Amino acid sequence: MDGDDSCMSNDANADAIPTPTTNTDINTPISVDDPMLKEIEEEQEQELPKDILEKKRKGLLRTGYTTGTCATAAAKAALISLISRGRELPASVTVTLPKGDKATLQVKECIFVANADDDNDREYAVCTVVKDAGDDPDVTHGAEIVARVEWLDGEPERIEVTGGKGVGIVTKPGLGLEIGKHAINPTPMRMIINAVREVASEHLKQRGVKVTISVPRGEELAKQTDNPRLGIVGGISILGTTGIVVPYSTASFAASIKQCIDVAVAMGDDTIVLTTGGRSEEFARQVIPNLPDHCFIQMGDFVAYSVRQAAMKGIKHIIIAGFIGKLSKAAKGIKQTHVKGSHVDMEFLADVAKECNASMELYEQIRNANTARHVMEIVMANNLQGYFDRLCSKVCERLSSYMEDKASIECIMFDFEGKIIGRASKSMKEVYI
Repeated sequence: MDGDDSCMSNDANADAIPTPTTNTDINTPISVDDPMLKEIEEEQEQELPKDILEKKRKGLLRTGYTTGTCATAAAKAALISLISRGRELPASVTVTLPKGDKATLQVKECIFVANADDDNDREYAVCTVVKDAGDDPDVTHGAEIVARVEWLDGEPERIEVTGGKGVGIVTKPGLGLEIGKHAINPTPMRMIINAVREVASEHLKQRGVKVTISVPRGEELAKQTDNPRLGIVGGISILGTTGIVVPYSTASFAASIKQCIDVAVAMGDDTIVLTTGGRSEEFARQVIPNLPDHCFIQMGDFVAYSVRQAAMKGIKHIIIAGFIGKLSKAAKGIKQTHVKGSHVDMEFLADVAKECNASMELYEQIRNANTARHVMEIVMANNLQGYFDRLCSKVCERLSSYMEDKASIECIMFDFEGKIIGRASKSMKEVYI
């Protein structure tokens, strides 16, 4: 999830997260009427590349289809091939989306195998659909979603949907999925079952149908998603609540954060560490070595949203870890801290120095600094005591106000080598340094 944008200042570059490139057809429902998301959406628009922003505002960004929709299309095509015993190998199929709309997807490949010696003489069909995520930077864009369909003789009306290679196995609670099963989420599961009933209603009276979904590159792709952290091992998830991938969706990234918090809560943990990227997470793990992996959550720039969600879910202790650039923005009250969406306020940082009894000369140096990193260097060179702790204290105060003091907050500020330079906490009643 980390990024490196040469246009960013050094302090932002240290822990930057670009527009999310995770598997964006998230299962967790997020209301589009959520005021927090509307606020994030407005601020996120400032950070998009100009050509993307222009297309978004004009409604020209191309939508795509979720892994769940692709799996449904592949399963339907394979079932048609199985029923026709290879006489009909669809080049495209139309599937029904969760809200009742229709979508037609192309089928890359479809084969029928009769009397397979290696499979107890069962006939089966295998079809492949290539995921098209539209204009969204989804890591599963271009992935092959494969469905193998076969009969279950002697088991009328039974429809079994399972995963194969490249579809992850659930190992932790909090995802709404059964531990030990493949990560095929509820909506895609219903879509596939409905497609089977649509095509094979008469055949189901005599025998059942087994559908196996696989993703050849799924294990490799999963490393670029939150699945390992969420306890989904060995592949990606088959996801999607609407069947459609909306490009550059803030809701999808917010849902990813929410889902990570859900896992921590389901595992019985009441402490999480929210970091602004991979580097700050690496440093935080060294400072807090005993917390399990799923308690470390990369919130990116969505500071206010993340702490609110954590408090709403019952998390009791929230640790924020990062560098001076993004933490100074959080201290000032900027809720979405992307470098292109907001700027470090040198006047604010100078005022904090004044609170620490800085001289007027030092005050002016900070006020005229080039970057937040430059401010850090000036403060260190002048040995201004308590400065970074005070900034952290302001972060705690500000974030506590977003969640009405429902959890304690701790803020840890690192320099760019991983040394702690500032730290503060706020309980439900008071701030202390």
